Amino acid sequence: MSRNVVFKTYDQDQLSLLPPSYDDLIPKNHPVRIVNTIIDHLDIDKLTKTYKGGGTSSYHPRMLLKVIVYAYLRNLYSSRKIEQALQENIHFMWLSGQSTPDHNTINDFRGKRLKGHLKKIFNQVVILLSEQGYLSLKDLYVDGTKIEANANRYIFVWAKSIKTNRGKITKQLKELWTYVEKVYADEEQAPNTPNFEAIDPAQVSQTIDQINQALEGKEIDKKVKQKLGYAKKNWPTNIAKYNRQEEQLGARGSMSKTDPDATFMRMKDDHMQNGQLKPGYNLQAATNNQFIVNYTLAQTTADTTTLIDHVEDFIESYQNIPDSITADAGYGSEENYTDLEDKNIEAFVKYNYFHKEQREEKTGKVKNPFAASKLYYNDQTDTYYCPMGQAMRHIGDYKRETKTGYQQTISRYQAGNCSGCPLRSSCYKAKGNRIVERNHNLVRLKAIAKQKLLTPEGIAHRKQRCWDVEAVFGNIKQNMNFKRFMLRGIDKVETEIGLIAMAHNLKKAKWA
Repeated sequence: MSRNVVFKTYDQDQLSLLPPSYDDLIPKNHPVRIVNTIIDHLDIDKLTKTYKGGGTSSYHPRMLLKVIVYAYLRNLYSSRKIEQALQENIHFMWLSGQSTPDHNTINDFRGKRLKGHLKKIFNQVVILLSEQGYLSLKDLYVDGTKIEANANRYIFVWAKSIKTNRGKITKQLKELWTYVEKVYADEEQAPNTPNFEAIDPAQVSQTIDQINQALEGKEIDKKVKQKLGYAKKNWPTNIAKYNRQEEQLGARGSMSKTDPDATFMRMKDDHMQNGQLKPGYNLQAATNNQFIVNYTLAQTTADTTTLIDHVEDFIESYQNIPDSITADAGYGSEENYTDLEDKNIEAFVKYNYFHKEQREEKTGKVKNPFAASKLYYNDQTDTYYCPMGQAMRHIGDYKRETKTGYQQTISRYQAGNCSGCPLRSSCYKAKGNRIVERNHNLVRLKAIAKQKLLTPEGIAHRKQRCWDVEAVFGNIKQNMNFKRFMLRGIDKVETEIGLIAMAHNLKKAKWA
């Protein structure tokens, strides 16, 4: 027995008495409403004042900000795809009031208008979330991750290569002058020796001219003549290029030619997970309850030298000093510990070999009992004692400067007589009596850090750091699929990571 199939009414030409409102078609708790509500609460007067007026009317910056933030929340990072969404997606159409800025307008607003303004807007969002109880600005969990730059992976500049190439020019200039000296070997008056330090293009050009003048009227080798012609044409230009690249590099060891602000860093984001070198930026994030409360970008590959600037940026942004900071061993340096101590911030920051020390203490197995850190120290007499019990007297101090300019004081201690010691071969390999070097301030700071890390509070903070800040990076790279910047240049990249951070925070919030 067959049944009649009944379909719902389908009539594309059906007329409505009243056209539907976009507002009626969007659920009350939809993320687009959260973006709309929060950004309506923000003060963007400084951003608005960047518009000079005159000419054709401009799209309102608040509308463009809403659209871009919501686009990043929806994993849309291309300005062309955002333009398309404004014409096809009902949420974007409602958010923009049916305005349809093109991709050039969107990109110009993101890359130029927001530069220097987004960080303050982001800070306002964090304060709003803090007032709603989503996060706290008292306890921060800090870590770093590397994100690939929008740059060619195979066109790069290395600081060592610049030094090598400049050295080759200097060497070849000296070889050319050696040839001049051979030409003048039988003559009493030889020409004055030029300056071979290939630093300035004009200086290099002058040296080549001096060599040419010295060989003028002489019978010279054809290859030497060709080399002088090549040198005159290319070497001053090359030196100018090296100088320009060195200025762009600064203290870095590498950079990308297509984005000079990007540094080549070892990343494990490729399918092989083998740590390939790619141009990128080092993102430093401070989180609380998996909300990003502060972000900074560094051009260095290591996290160690980034913490002080990151904390200073937080304090400047919120006019507030956090109570505590928790970080992994990558931040455990004397300079960082000292800075946090001076700011009266409780530091739950691990140092190198912290976990190794815990394993040794737990098992009782010491891998290297002759290490300087294992020697007994008498602070009253300022004396170390070797494994055989011999006193090691203080023989002086010296200063050592880190790459950031921080001054460390290193103390040296020497044993009185190591000859004939039965432990000599295991204790000390070098000739003479054993000398150890110790940084007493770092030893003191590590002892304080260890004591804090092993308290119940310290253990709780260390556990929370793993699921707090690292989960944020996982969300950004995997769920939001943001593994490579769209823009170039550190100023524009900083704006883009700010949009990512804001989108991450708003995605987690539920605004009443």
